[in-house]
Amino acid sequence: MRHGSLLASCAVGVALAAFALGVVGYVAHAYPHDARPTAALPQGWSYPFACCANYDCKEVADADIVEGARGYEIRGTGELIPMTDKRVRKSPDGRFHWCAHQAGLDAGKTICLFVPPRGF
Repeated sequence: MRHGSLLASCAVGVALAAFALGVVGYVAHAYPHDARPTAALPQGWSYPFACCANYDCKEVADADIVEGARGYEIRGTGELIPMTDKRVRKSPDGRFHWCAHQAGLDAGKTICLFVPPRGF
């Protein structure tokens, strides 16, 4: 009997360890609607559902967005978003993030644009 109890205890221990690793993997996983962790925000941040519907947002390089007197030009589409447009939002991590329809009739149309804060 004692040998069976030891095996049962080991099996329970292995199951608990596997569960704990699964929980850690689940928590550490970045979802498509989450921004990647950065030095400024080591845990990352979540795009608002209204901007992304869980799949329409991504970080973009500074070179992909041209900031000018008339607003922000999305280089890939040529779309111009005025600085006062309600789609322009402050980026929590100081990087550009572009949320746009990925398919269909509105493909490439900006839903939200997260912009780094500018110092004056």
